[in-house]
Formats: sequence, C-alpha cells, structure tokens
Amino acid sequence: LNIFKTLARDPKALTAFLAWGSYILSKRNSLPAREREIVILRIGYLCRSGYEWTQHHEIGKRSGLTDEEIERIKSGRGFNNADTALIKACDELHSRQFISDSTWAELRSHFSEKQCMDVVFTAGQYTQVSMMLNTFGVQLDPGQSLDPDLIVP
Repeated sequence: LNIFKTLARDPKALTAFLAWGSYILSKRNSLPAREREIVILRIGYLCRSGYEWTQHHEIGKRSGLTDEEIERIKSGRGFNNADTALIKACDELHSRQFISDSTWAELRSHFSEKQCMDVVFTAGQYTQVSMMLNTFGVQLDPGQSLDPDLIVP
C-alpha cells in the first residue's frame, strides 16, 4: 500500500506507527469493528483524507457497514442513538479536541468506559494518519478512485 511505501522512508517512525496502529485495528480495541469503522470514516471525512476514506470504505463494508450507512457518515445523520453518539464524539474531537460532558454521557449510555476511551484513541490515531496522508500527498493505490466529495479544490 502506498501509505507504507511513503512511511518506509523513516523506518523507525514506521515501526512505532505500526505498533500503535496494530492496537487500534485489533481485537484489543474494545470497539466492535463496525463502530470502529464509523469513527475512522467520520474522522477521515472530516480531515478530507481521500486516501483514508477510500481504504476504510472497503474495510467498513467488511465490518458490517452498508454502502448507504457509509454515505450517511459524511453528513452524520440518519443513525441510531449509539452511532449518533460516535459521530458526535468524532465531530467534537475534530473541532475542539475534547468530548463534552453531554456527549460523553451519551457514549457511556451505549458503550463501556474502555470502549469510550477506545473511541478517543481511534479518532486520535486516524486524525494523525489523515494528517500524514494529506501532508505527504500519499496517492490512492492502483485501481482506486477518489470519492468526488473529497476532491479538494
């Protein structure tokens, strides 16, 4: 994948990056895969990261999200209460780097404390990934096409 070809230019950073990333994408992350992918896709969309969105669009589908749900992640509307709480948490972390008490309480009504912490860890990891992808200009992998909503003017 082009992300790894790019990050391999700094092997020590890549090694550290992979260690934390493997936690986020493993079963050690207590968020179910579907909910984890909602967080990743919402952050990728908010960061305008075409590469991240494209990669996780397919991963999200394999994790149980439908094409319609993935499309709705862009607007953040039309979800059940638990998914809406995830979207709100992502929006607040992206805009304020903080989850409000009311949104934290909404999260806690659907998820364990560890799962709520993993929401923050996942959003933080994918904010960083999106920043790197965008800044380093990582191109989509062969055969992929950019979602028109993520074309940066």
